[in-house]
Amino acid sequence: MSREDAVRVLGLIDLTNLDEKCSESDIIELCRRAHGPHGNVAAVCVWPRFVTVAVATTRGTGVRVATVVNFPHGEDSVESVLDVVNRCVVDGADEIDLVIPYRTLRDGSESDGDHAVVHMVAKVKEALPADRTLKTILETGELVQPALIERAARLAIASGADFIKTSTGKTPVSATTDAVETMLHVLRESPRIDRRVGIKPSGGIRTMVDARRYLELADRIMGPSWATVDTFRFGASGLLDAVESELA
Repeated sequence: MSREDAVRVLGLIDLTNLDEKCSESDIIELCRRAHGPHGNVAAVCVWPRFVTVAVATTRGTGVRVATVVNFPHGEDSVESVLDVVNRCVVDGADEIDLVIPYRTLRDGSESDGDHAVVHMVAKVKEALPADRTLKTILETGELVQPALIERAARLAIASGADFIKTSTGKTPVSATTDAVETMLHVLRESPRIDRRVGIKPSGGIRTMVDARRYLELADRIMGPSWATVDTFRFGASGLLDAVESELA
């Protein structure tokens, strides 16, 4: 893979630390690595309690700050999710990565599942200022079936999602090329999308070979100029190591 490819990947990374035991010093180090001699990652993704320190540490760098809500199980009430969202907005988060109620979608009746997803995503979108980004985590490794992944993606997009994201990284199966291909076809084929919506493969993406597979899918399905920081992200904690090794 060329240096040009590595620089492209670098600018699409949401550099993530969602370890249960991570500390403020870990987040400061994460933010320090987010902007380096070869360029910046797209964003850092941290727990809500670390948004303020991430905002302070990245100030002036152009690196966005993302956080997670309804994470990782997707079972919180809409009211409690909105409480966290509102605090994170006040604290300065640029992006919210929301786990949809995927268990209800997977295990409930179709009407219950659809309503749960639409209600959650629409309420969070409504709570966000226009300049903030909403990424919806479908947890594709738990939905498994392409038809259910497609349904989740369509519901999230129709309810206001700016990105559809594969995974939390907390389940046995995270991002797969099959799931991402299904999601990209939804983005390409839906006649009702009246705005730009992006995709975020997340979980288990650690090598340049991994990254290339996903970018090649996006280039093939959406076109070679489609995958930019506004439409494509990698959710990863280890991918930056591979990029930096390539650029060293």
